[in-house]
Amino acid sequence: MAGAAAEQRRLAGVVESWQGRPVLVIGDAMLDEWRFAESDRLCREAPAPVLTLRRRISAAGGAANTAVNVAALGGRAVLVAPVGADVAGDELHDCLDRAGVWDRTVNQPARPTPVKRRMLAGNQILLREDSGEPDDPLDPDGVQRLLTALDCATEELRAAAGGERPTLVVCDYGLGALPEPVRAWLVANRERYATVALDAHDLADWRGLAPTVVTPSFAEATRLLARASGSARRTTGPDLHLDHPDGDPADGPSELSVGAAPGDRAPRAHSVQGPGATHRAGDPIDHATANPDGHATPTGLDGHATAGLNGHGTAGLDGSATAARLDRTGPTGEAAPDRVALTGDGLSVAATGLTVSAADGEAVDRAKVAESRLAELHVHTGADVVAVTLDTEGAVVGGADGERRRSHSTPVPASHAVGAGDAYLAAMTLALAADAPLSTAAQLAQLTATITVSDTGTCVCRREDLLAALDRPHRDGEHPVLVDAAELAAIVAEHRRAGRAVVFTNGCFDVLHRGHVRYLEQARTLGDLLIVAVNSDESVRRLKGPDRPVNPVEDRAALLGALSYVDHVVVFEEDSPAELIRAVRPDVYVKGGDYPPEMVPEAPLVRRLGGQVRTLGYVPDRSTSRIIDRIRAHGQERDSDPSFSSKPS
Repeated sequence: MAGAAAEQRRLAGVVESWQGRPVLVIGDAMLDEWRFAESDRLCREAPAPVLTLRRRISAAGGAANTAVNVAALGGRAVLVAPVGADVAGDELHDCLDRAGVWDRTVNQPARPTPVKRRMLAGNQILLREDSGEPDDPLDPDGVQRLLTALDCATEELRAAAGGERPTLVVCDYGLGALPEPVRAWLVANRERYATVALDAHDLADWRGLAPTVVTPSFAEATRLLARASGSARRTTGPDLHLDHPDGDPADGPSELSVGAAPGDRAPRAHSVQGPGATHRAGDPIDHATANPDGHATPTGLDGHATAGLNGHGTAGLDGSATAARLDRTGPTGEAAPDRVALTGDGLSVAATGLTVSAADGEAVDRAKVAESRLAELHVHTGADVVAVTLDTEGAVVGGADGERRRSHSTPVPASHAVGAGDAYLAAMTLALAADAPLSTAAQLAQLTATITVSDTGTCVCRREDLLAALDRPHRDGEHPVLVDAAELAAIVAEHRRAGRAVVFTNGCFDVLHRGHVRYLEQARTLGDLLIVAVNSDESVRRLKGPDRPVNPVEDRAALLGALSYVDHVVVFEEDSPAELIRAVRPDVYVKGGDYPPEMVPEAPLVRRLGGQVRTLGYVPDRSTSRIIDRIRAHGQERDSDPSFSSKPS
């Protein structure tokens, strides 16, 4: 646990290092209004509840909430955004003042402040009323005043930071706060900002910005890939083609049609409508579920089948036999939901317009699809870091150098997660601005988002809460190193909520040697938590023979637990760790050996659960069998040499 405690201290040091870091946030600001009511009867006019308003809360939303999170996490936040000269605008100014955000918003008398009003009863959202139209453009005077405010705020932050270039966060949710002249100004003045983060519903509008990091949702990422495919037909193989419609609408998803190439008599995939791009059959994405008859059944995001048992046909998330389409961006700039249409005939599966090959035992997984397209997203966005957010499934983060990171989140009611993406963006930006490694930035961003979703309301993470969360999981004596399976499941769930990546390995570890030590040390670098599962004595006898193990499981587990980079040790009785793998659902499963991951027996199960499989080479000439053989050979030499018998014992 010493290694884990050191890691926690390192993460806390990053949080401390971004204290006071200058951050300019520009984009679509809005007001979140929460109305909490009670209901104990239905009205006579309709089967609708009669509500009695008990409490009303206003909070900053959109770009304003990102600025609030930057300030709450310890950064020096400045907000530049158009805000209406109305009651909602006044409330938004109050929210910014209370949060300590430098309010450099520009009043726009002709444009109302966007508002999202939610009515709740018993923490259940009953309805939401949105106001504010995305097609109300800023007038030329408003655009000029916004540019002036942007220029002045940049210099103000730089002066306050002693000449240090500030960080820029762009929040473009399609509400008209960032018209073309403003986008052009930001691109032309990119060098005035050290770190640039971009969160945009339509990433194609920001070509040329060269951001440090982009944080698209899965729908936004696939929409960008669809547009990048161009309007021309692309051939993706002998039997699949992609049709992209003419035009490039700015506010809605593209429509893709995947089917038989011209002249093909037997189409292998049916029509799919939804944002995305085509993945060539045979590329390393293979997500479908095989039926006993050998056909592939399309599966939904939750892993359940959404098509008939014969593997044919098309079904949406609701199980209907029609292709699903992503909704267009709503009037208040809300991202389109990640709805998926899937098709399959035993040869291929298409998800959100992404055609992927099918493999037995695999399920369609948004994280795997996103990970497979990270390189393209880097190219199309020009970003150093791409973080594809998957709402309740966490995020997939990739660096330009090929480094990848998978983080997880805990499912919560939708009313608890409003604004969690703003908290994620704020923490990711601050960490990268503080020169934190990609893995650290991803972990802190996921942890920040996770600890904000404990209650209903717009999510804000305070610096104190983040530091407390970093300290809690590894207080001395809270979690023992040696645990049983039930304890391990609870511990892993806690680490999942904190956004940590779990590494899992197993083995007999009969005689702990240098090869084991090096192997486990390397395994620990692949994530944040290393769990070692050890075969019981009976299990070792079944696998290795009646003369093994040499050391009882109590000794083997104690020695493993003494290694600083091993966080937890668990003993299992079975010959295979499959049940433990199902319980832990590791992000990375590690085995030792010089064979490819495909030969690891547990690989299909791990991948089906969303994890990766890695094999690490052993240290040459170091193995338990060799050590035991040398000991036995030495003992035989003693028995056969008379000189040993004459020496006193």
